[in-house]
Amino acid sequence: MKKQFVAVTVVLLVLLSMTAFAAPSGRYDQEIQQAVSQKMHGSKQLQDVNSSVDDGIVTLTGTVNLYQDKLNAAKKAKKIANVSGVRNNIEVAGANVPDSQLEQKLAKKLAFDRIGYFDNTFNYLALTVQNGVVTLEGDTVYDTPKDSALAIVAGTPGVKDVVDNVKVLPASFFDNSLRVRIARAIYRDPVLSRYAIDPVHPIRIVVDNGHVTLYGSVMNTMDKNVAGVRAGAVPGTFSVDNKLVVNKG
Repeated sequence: MKKQFVAVTVVLLVLLSMTAFAAPSGRYDQEIQQAVSQKMHGSKQLQDVNSSVDDGIVTLTGTVNLYQDKLNAAKKAKKIANVSGVRNNIEVAGANVPDSQLEQKLAKKLAFDRIGYFDNTFNYLALTVQNGVVTLEGDTVYDTPKDSALAIVAGTPGVKDVVDNVKVLPASFFDNSLRVRIARAIYRDPVLSRYAIDPVHPIRIVVDNGHVTLYGSVMNTMDKNVAGVRAGAVPGTFSVDNKLVVNKG
């Protein structure tokens, strides 16, 4: 009799569990919809954003002026209780800027970003623009310079979308030491010391597991070659990929 009671109890528990899992997954949709609408309409930049909710998945549509506004809309929606996901189909309908003009503007902004920070010489960023879509590439020592660059791009009028191909280099005491020693070798050289004067256009030193890549522009071929030699002579350097560009202007 006792065994039968236990068996019946187990069956009831299983049925109760199945009932709980079978509860309508979209039972919070109406509450979510109201909360999303309030969030969007409560922001001046998101007045033209619309939303729909299905099984806890929020789909955002409509238009905004800046790409950053599109990101902010998704962040607001994700913070709402019981939201299980966000589909961001918002279109950036702000000013249309010619690709070449937008690329030049962003390149200048990124060049002046984080001047004075010790890691500035050890980060390299490059970008291309096609139909308003900005592709950002490069390597950074930490998350901060990458995040700063992405924020600049996202907040610039004319940017319709962003492709993030920036790599944050792995933390390494060995690489950190090598970066500093290569910087000393390059910037203390009597021929190359001139490139330390303009912090906007330094010789970029990217180190990844002992492999060194040099980026930037120099005045002549001799400077390029000397920089490669100085970097390669530092103990611990496994290889040097000299991508310095000779400025013919």
